[in-house]
Amino acid sequence: MKIQAMKVTAVAVLSTVMLGGCATYTGQTTDPNDPNRTRSGALIGAGIGAVAGLLSGGDATERRQRALVGAGVGGLAGGSIGAYQDRQEAELRRQTAGTGIDVSRDGDVIKLNLPDGVTFDFGKYDLKPQFYPALNNVASTLREYNQTIVEVTGHTDSVGSADFNQRLSERRANSVGNYLMGQGLIRERFEILGMGKNSPIADNGTDAGRAQNRRVEIRVLPLRQ
Repeated sequence: MKIQAMKVTAVAVLSTVMLGGCATYTGQTTDPNDPNRTRSGALIGAGIGAVAGLLSGGDATERRQRALVGAGVGGLAGGSIGAYQDRQEAELRRQTAGTGIDVSRDGDVIKLNLPDGVTFDFGKYDLKPQFYPALNNVASTLREYNQTIVEVTGHTDSVGSADFNQRLSERRANSVGNYLMGQGLIRERFEILGMGKNSPIADNGTDAGRAQNRRVEIRVLPLRQ
């Protein structure tokens, strides 16, 4: 079953790459100058490499890394990863200052915390238009530092049913991920998922704690050679 699922994923990526040459990605932006309109043709030739990459690797992140290397996105050597992430972290901090996005670091992984109240209305998954500029700045930095994988994860508090919270977390993660991809970031870099109420970072027994738990997290991982 795992092999079959990986093959399905690989075919989906190849389809995405191939279709990109004749159709515009329909994200939040409709700008005719969207980089997605011109980048897709160049990716068609890399499609076979990406598919081969997705059929190897021990987990989702490793398969994603192999796919990107196969698609021609070079990985980072071990000794250069820390400095690369240092520069990217500094730029993300500069670009997100005053936006409500919290930037932190865990080893070679950069974390961005997008709080619920800044990003979405309560119980909704449509991005607030006033948050677009902040995400545009994040996308700009991620385009510049393209030797990375981007994990977007939605989280909720414990109020409501598990099913509702799971769907809400998935939809919020998709809203953020789709917006970023709509700014010219290639789909193959992304892992998008919802965690529902299963990964709280604060006490769900208080209003303040529940507010902290309602969030979307972006983890930026180095693409290794």
